[in-house]
Amino acid sequence: MTQSQNLLIAQDQALLTIRLNRPSVLNAMTDDLMRDLDAALADAQSDARVRAILLTGEGRGFCAGADLAASALASSTPTHPSSADAAPNALTESPSSAPNVADKLRLVFNPVIQRMREMPKPIITSVNGIAAGAGMSLAMAGDIIICAESASFLQAFTKIGLIPDAGSTWFLPRLVGDAKARALVMLAEKLPAKEAERIGLVYKVVPDADLAAESLKLGHFLASMPTQAYALIKEAMNQSHGASLSEQLDREAALQAKAANTEDCREGITAFLEKRPAIFKGR
Repeated sequence: MTQSQNLLIAQDQALLTIRLNRPSVLNAMTDDLMRDLDAALADAQSDARVRAILLTGEGRGFCAGADLAASALASSTPTHPSSADAAPNALTESPSSAPNVADKLRLVFNPVIQRMREMPKPIITSVNGIAAGAGMSLAMAGDIIICAESASFLQAFTKIGLIPDAGSTWFLPRLVGDAKARALVMLAEKLPAKEAERIGLVYKVVPDADLAAESLKLGHFLASMPTQAYALIKEAMNQSHGASLSEQLDREAALQAKAANTEDCREGITAFLEKRPAIFKGR
């Protein structure tokens, strides 16, 4: 497994935990961090010993978005906000270098988001503090979001004249609806954890002291379940947007045939008939 100073990576049985490790800046994203994260996810994807992934942040924040101060062009920004509330994700460049912003997104940020959604293994994003800008996109790219009561989400791009990126304009309307999504991105208001749960952005909110244990419990559960079925579930859900009902019914039939042909499916049916817990092997 790829190691780097930007990430803390640990494997416990079939669960791989990846921690963003820039706590002094609330795990703000740099190009190096994103490349390291993409490499770690690629390793996890190809490692049969990994059957679930838990992504979280070290310290008191999940991810404050892109690191403005680390950008070579940060000097073009007149001020450097000191908090995640005022500093959303920003690939901030001068207007004349706008194409470089697009390149950075396409080559550095977007591959991570794409890999998370296409990962044939479940990903939990455990939000332990602020998730702002592209950090919020990163959280939404997971399959299941669990967060601490003190966690919050922020689409603050408009505060510095930018639009949401790293997938936020795709994820947010699908999770909370178009009207709420438009308000969140245009008004750039902080969204507390409980409200995020109420509007359907996150799966569960737990007390801060319980987040680590609850996240690990959930991760180990997913890692013990039929991994190939999860991969097919992700494929079906990823392709459902824009599909007609008849198209999706046909896709479900084809994917179900694949699931029914797995060793884990045979074990699940046998265990059900024998009235015992199934022992899945991810095959």
